[in-house]
Amino acid sequence: MSQFAHPYSSPFHSNVQDVYTEEREVAEFEPKTDETLLVQQKPVSRAKLEGNNSENPSGLMFRDGKKRIDYILVYKKSSPQVEKRCTFERNLRAEGLMLEKEPSLTNSDIMFVKIHAPWDTLCKYAEQMNIRMPFRLDLICIRTKFNSRIDFRQLKSWLPRNPMKLDKEALPDLEETDCYTAPFSRARMHHFTINNRETFFSNSTRSRIVHHVLQRTKYEDGKSKMGINRLLGNSTYEAAFPPHEGSYKSRHPIKTHGAQNHRHLLYERWARWGIWYKYQPLDLIRRYFGEKIGLYFAWLGWYTGMLIPAALVGLFVFLYGLFTMDSSQVSKEICEANTTIMCPMCEGNCSSWTLSDSCVYAKVTHLFDNGGTVFFAIFMAIWATVFLEFWKRRRAELTYDWDLIDWEEEEEELRPQFEAKYSRKERVNPISGKPEPFQPFTDKLSRLMVSVSGIFFMISLVLTAVFAVVVFRLIAMEKFASFQWEFVKKNWQFATSGTGVCINFMIIMSLNVVYEKVAYLLTNLEHPRTESEWENSFALKMFLFQFVNLNSSTFYIAFFLGRFAGRPGDYNKLFNRWRMEECHPSGCLIDLCLQMGVIMVLKQIWNNFMELGYPLLQNWWSRRKMKRAGEQNNSKDQLPQWDRDWNLQPMNAHGLVDEYLEMVLQFGFTTIFVAAFPLAPLLALLNNIIEIRLDAYKFVTQWRRPMPARATDIGIWHGILEGIGVVAVITNAFVIAITSDYIPRFVYAFKYGPCVDKGYRHEKCLRGYLNNSLSVFDMGELKNGSYHTRYCRYRDYRAPPWSPEPYEFTLQFWHVLAARLAFIIVFEHLVFGIKTFIAHMIPDMPKDLCDRMRREKYLMQEMMYEAELEHLQKERKKNGKRYHHEWP
Repeated sequence: MSQFAHPYSSPFHSNVQDVYTEEREVAEFEPKTDETLLVQQKPVSRAKLEGNNSENPSGLMFRDGKKRIDYILVYKKSSPQVEKRCTFERNLRAEGLMLEKEPSLTNSDIMFVKIHAPWDTLCKYAEQMNIRMPFRLDLICIRTKFNSRIDFRQLKSWLPRNPMKLDKEALPDLEETDCYTAPFSRARMHHFTINNRETFFSNSTRSRIVHHVLQRTKYEDGKSKMGINRLLGNSTYEAAFPPHEGSYKSRHPIKTHGAQNHRHLLYERWARWGIWYKYQPLDLIRRYFGEKIGLYFAWLGWYTGMLIPAALVGLFVFLYGLFTMDSSQVSKEICEANTTIMCPMCEGNCSSWTLSDSCVYAKVTHLFDNGGTVFFAIFMAIWATVFLEFWKRRRAELTYDWDLIDWEEEEEELRPQFEAKYSRKERVNPISGKPEPFQPFTDKLSRLMVSVSGIFFMISLVLTAVFAVVVFRLIAMEKFASFQWEFVKKNWQFATSGTGVCINFMIIMSLNVVYEKVAYLLTNLEHPRTESEWENSFALKMFLFQFVNLNSSTFYIAFFLGRFAGRPGDYNKLFNRWRMEECHPSGCLIDLCLQMGVIMVLKQIWNNFMELGYPLLQNWWSRRKMKRAGEQNNSKDQLPQWDRDWNLQPMNAHGLVDEYLEMVLQFGFTTIFVAAFPLAPLLALLNNIIEIRLDAYKFVTQWRRPMPARATDIGIWHGILEGIGVVAVITNAFVIAITSDYIPRFVYAFKYGPCVDKGYRHEKCLRGYLNNSLSVFDMGELKNGSYHTRYCRYRDYRAPPWSPEPYEFTLQFWHVLAARLAFIIVFEHLVFGIKTFIAHMIPDMPKDLCDRMRREKYLMQEMMYEAELEHLQKERKKNGKRYHHEWP
């Protein structure tokens, strides 16, 4: 007990009293083996792997070397909240948990509280939480993992082994089959497979039970004074986390000596960068981190795999534009327009310029605005639907394999904050029939209205920032067009767009910090009923804020840039000072493409740095301080696991919201404006390949182990993804019809070009398109400035100055406008019809899985009957009563 006797004072409980209390409870809760409840069977590999932790001297056990550490609490001895902490710990012991304290070896002010849940406590709360546990194997059939795919092993036996598959010999846990499961019951404990009490409940399940107790234990009198979250908020405790299962590295290779623990196995077969091409061990991820994190990585892997065909098609469209760039009729005419004088881009010091000066700009535009654009937009709309529909099937398979089919109805719990706030008002739950706290409708509505007002205020702040960027672009356009350096003056379009995008990106990243704090405040103000409702509400706010913040400037460039510029001699001006921007003669699509490409690349680089680089720097600094402290204390012993975990970074306060948000925003960038940037799926694919291993490395090595939570799906994110799919169809229809020059070229080829009577067959039908799309302006009408030529050209469909109605819109303008509106209607109805048909044809759950679930339900009823009959017959024999074959 010398280690425990490290000095820490309390006016309420002395050290000696704590020691005696712990010793009494150790004797009281010492697990007693009941041989009648154990099934004599060879332990499974998971038990062996988890048993390795007891051999680790670095500390995953109490000081007696027998009791497993299920949770760690950390507090500072200098904290003034001593009374709350002592009351809380006393109540934890009353709930059946065992506590042991240990001082930190690296910080004399830090104290660790190790928590162990004894067998009786685990059984009690497993029954309350309806945790499903496996039935006895000698009573039931083996339940195999569901696989909806057709077995082609005999046909593919001659093919080489798939290099993406994981080596089964290196993952022994993935080879074991699962049993049928049922909610745990102490009255029917003889039905369950209890090979070893120490490993019957997995480490993640034990941690989840302890967390459940911590959330509902009081630290003061009163219903609102409860839960570890409040104690963390008022600095009674510094941290609360389940411990990692030892080190993630080993001196010996895993192939010859095996894995030391689950964490080591996850690092070697999942988090290492050298296996980036391998499938993810989802069952192992779920077992260590819980189903919620397992579902996130399953969804991320599915999304990444589905990006492969989208990336290939997008790359093909880009290469098609690259190979046809020199043969494009529009690009040829722009590059050969040496005598075409364009109107000045500003008033005063600006001069007219030759259209051929923008030859490179026109060729780059053709890379993204070509004949494959429409096809790719339709393909991506269908792809988004197929991705979501097949994810539903994949999710159904995972929820079946992971015993999550009935979890939501059984285990959805009220948040402690909700219980504390509305404890005085109760009503009977229509499902459970038990009284529970109730939030009145008027209170809920008033809080919701305040939250919605806050959301609109933040969105208006975003629009204000976009307006500021627009003003900057107008000023920059005027300055660059009259720049002294000829290179900048010649490429003023690129200079204006590039600087505008960079300024916009800095504003986006700055406002994101503010949005997170506001979303957190508004969500807590609403007082959601359950944890899933809190996460869904917070996620929706974060998505709305960041989606508007990320895409508002993109929407401006796509649909407003150049639409209200006016014409030479009668330009529209902002505040009667700055002339509105206009598009290049080859179109506005290249501005949109540049905006998307720069923001997508910079944001992914920044996110990857913040996700991994920042924790790496923090952990490096923590290790440096630990090393200094160890040298000062002359400690040569290896740090215990709880000390090493304490010096890791905690998981994000909002859980997986930030991880999902990053990917969902990327999904929006990949689908909403994909007609303007066909390389977006390829960039997303490359980023996600890195993202999977980066997140894996972060979870395994850089973060403390998060509390293993359960979930049946990805929550509100699925509805958001479906909404993005709908917005993507509408947006791409407008991008093709309004932003790109596809419709004007189409109308010219069929109505005004040289192939009017021959049909639209090749690029030669666009001969003369450039001259047709440029109008004429008489520069003599300008009062200021002297110019070398009288007439200049500008992009519009207006009558020449010598016509009876000068500068009025021509008939071709109205033809193009009508064609654009018709294309939007036809495109949307066609794509929505295809999406609806595909969604209807693909069922959310495979038929084989439905049949297996019904079969399992039937077998479970039979098993329960047989097991109960067998148990009662044994009881009768044991008591010497007369034996009957009929049901007692």
